[in-house]
Amino acid sequence: MSKCAKLAVMGSINADHILNLSHFPRPGETVIGKAYQIEFGGKGANQAVAAGRAGADIAFIACVGGDDTGERICEQLQRDNIDITPVEAIPSEATGVAMIFVNGEGENNIGIYAGANAALTPDSVRRHQQVIADAEALLMQLESPLESVLTAAQLARQHGTQVILNPAPATRLTDELLAQIDIITPNETEAEILTGIAVSSDAEAAQAAQVLHAKGIRTVLITLGRRGVWLSEQGNGERIPGFNVQAVDTIAAGDTFNGAFITARLEGMTMHDAVRFAHAAAAIAVTRPGAQPAVPWRREIDAFLQQQE
Repeated sequence: MSKCAKLAVMGSINADHILNLSHFPRPGETVIGKAYQIEFGGKGANQAVAAGRAGADIAFIACVGGDDTGERICEQLQRDNIDITPVEAIPSEATGVAMIFVNGEGENNIGIYAGANAALTPDSVRRHQQVIADAEALLMQLESPLESVLTAAQLARQHGTQVILNPAPATRLTDELLAQIDIITPNETEAEILTGIAVSSDAEAAQAAQVLHAKGIRTVLITLGRRGVWLSEQGNGERIPGFNVQAVDTIAAGDTFNGAFITARLEGMTMHDAVRFAHAAAAIAVTRPGAQPAVPWRREIDAFLQQQE
């Protein structure tokens, strides 16, 4: 494992309340749960944990509430090899919350309360400008205020830091923001919202990638669930298949993929090998329940890949 260049992750921290059900409730219906647990999550934290466990040299820009949950999450993040110096505690707010239903097929429905995540303002991003400047790459998602994501991307550009955006949860984005992005990693739904193209085939994935390239993004990775990833670099595209495993739930699959992918890239892996490495990490994660508890450590990813050869 070669020494990794420095990574900054900016994003959300949530406490995930996860309820397993046979099926999702319809309006007015009560469904008796099979299992319930509280885990630490949030897209930003999940991706930071995935990078930290995969071996990245990582600092995390985020906000927690001035509560016990926030303290416990910060302690856990440190155990996951993450520099939490840029994590701010907001005394007047609760740590963010996600309410997650998981059905019998392992699919999930999620509702979120931003809480302290909303305090990650452009001013607070500027306070941590040096973290972004010192990093080789900045990884972000969309559970933080959009103006803060734009501010961070602009600061990264000024300092020559590569910008990776996982545009989740799905939302429309301005051309101003998209023009700041070096690598974008939407799933099919997010790609459709960003491009207007429904992605149900490789040809449509290639079309959607072209629309994103035209907005100034050099590298597009569209995650296709079981079918793998469509990787397009300046218009040259290929589908890189994932690994077949028995999924328990898919809660942190995309987050694990993103954190592992950028870690591999910062270590100097080729784009293709970095995608395979990220596929392996995500494959392990979906065989385990929950978000952060499902995220694998480096030795597990390496062992999984050796078994595939």
